[in-house]
Amino acid sequence: MISAQKMQDRRDSILAAARGAFAKGGFEGTSIADIARAARVSDGLVYRYFASKRDLLNAVLTEFYERTMVDLEAIAARDAPFEERLHDIIHRHIEAFVHDTDACRLFISEVRTAADYQGSPVQQLNRRYTSILVGIIESGIAKGEVRADIEMRLVRDVIFGAIEHRTWAAVNGRPLDIDATAGGLVELLRYGLMARPERTGQ
Repeated sequence: MISAQKMQDRRDSILAAARGAFAKGGFEGTSIADIARAARVSDGLVYRYFASKRDLLNAVLTEFYERTMVDLEAIAARDAPFEERLHDIIHRHIEAFVHDTDACRLFISEVRTAADYQGSPVQQLNRRYTSILVGIIESGIAKGEVRADIEMRLVRDVIFGAIEHRTWAAVNGRPLDIDATAGGLVELLRYGLMARPERTGQ
């Protein structure tokens, strides 16, 4: 009888192989046979752990989201000023994408553009993921640290859109300074683009 640990190790090995294979060949261009070969197991063994290729893709991204959300939720729960928590959650999000380029490539180029993304388990995970940032902004509004008239969805899209654009460069081999990117984005959000006129004496 195979031990629970051995079964978990096999599943983890298949997931790791799937992550790499999907990132390299894309979802449509990758077969179960490709994944089995990379994991050094039989096709049949893959199907013992995952019902389909789509199930494998969902599992790969679920593992990425859940691992990262643990850190994001800890940041959100801290008793710290809004700007500090905003910086740290943006920093951690950038870090997650830069350090896990396979998951980043999968989500941006394969999953979100798929015809079946709307209403999928991955979309629900993404909503949970982005809701952590929204919660931080809402708490800032409640404490008077953030203006109350902002359009929440616009702010959310600006932040995540900017991060995805910058991390996509890192996925394609260009260096990205995580600290500078996080700090620059927070500064832009805080002060905006327009130069503030100097106050003259009263």
